[in-house]
Amino acid sequence: MPSAHASAESVVRSFWRLMASNDFDAVAAVLDERFVLEWPQSGERIRGAANFARMNREYPAHGPWRFELHRLVAASDEVVTDVSVTDGAQQARALSFFTVERGRIVRLVEFWPEPYPAPAHRAHLVEPLR
Repeated sequence: MPSAHASAESVVRSFWRLMASNDFDAVAAVLDERFVLEWPQSGERIRGAANFARMNREYPAHGPWRFELHRLVAASDEVVTDVSVTDGAQQARALSFFTVERGRIVRLVEFWPEPYPAPAHRAHLVEPLR
């Protein structure tokens, strides 16, 4: 369990390490009792560590989840991460905005953008990332 004096960055790094264990109940170690997750794109809110763990356990997966942290930006009690997620069959990318208080995550707002093909009208101005 993180200390009340743990940096927001270290708490969020611990969150992603715990998520990678696929022991979603263990993630509660870094979640505050007031924890709320919001997904603005689908208009959903999940309250509490138990509901968060259950949602992750019940999500239809083809294997263990793997997480790749591409970027983390931290300032005071706010942390933003860019993470790729896969179960070997499904792939997604999440932009996650964390609020940390007293060494625990109290709020997480996530965006799960869908990839899309680059429009042809700007092909002469761009180069592919992949």
